[in-house]
Amino acid sequence: QVQLVESGGGSVQSGGSLRLSCAASGYATNVYSMGWFRQAPGKEREGVASINSFGSTDYADSVKGRFTIYQDKAKKTLHLQMNSLKPEDTAMYFCAFDPRSWLGLATSYLYWGQGTQVTVSS
Repeated sequence: QVQLVESGGGSVQSGGSLRLSCAASGYATNVYSMGWFRQAPGKEREGVASINSFGSTDYADSVKGRFTIYQDKAKKTLHLQMNSLKPEDTAMYFCAFDPRSWLGLATSYLYWGQGTQVTVSS
């Protein structure tokens, strides 16, 4: 069973930075997609950034140039570096994993973490 544990959320002021981390375990496949998603109160979950086992990345337009997704394959850890944060980035952020490599920002991932809260104040 794949397990995902997020960390690194918190409260920052507008313009600040945070780095989210996701420790993954329980999978053996070398082919996969991993992603960061977020959900604000009253809104649907949306894709923020994704990366697959081949290193291909995808970003939501709203975060391009500000967020960077990267992975440490040896440690099975996924990160999201978030710079120039805005109040509209406030949401619960979730890490996701799927053994299909083409999912990108689709929300149909098979495995999800519990989430970590990011709050950006103006």
